[in-house]
Amino acid sequence: MRITFDRQADALYIRLLEGDHECRVVRLSEDISLDFAVGEKLVGIEVLGASRLFDKPGEPAIEVKDLVTRVVSA
Repeated sequence: MRITFDRQADALYIRLLEGDHECRVVRLSEDISLDFAVGEKLVGIEVLGASRLFDKPGEPAIEVKDLVTRVVSA
């Protein structure tokens, strides 16, 4: 999973699946959309106007909890 915030676009994107996917976009509202790949796999979530969700829009704090990490051996 990767979370990015574009200050110029004021957009937050949460990518759940890596790689290139041809997606179908489902808009939940004017500001929130979901990207679905083949098989209805959720690829990502986009939030427009995201800075209004942060206490400090210039320095958004992101909290990540309960992630399971994978160890990849070379």
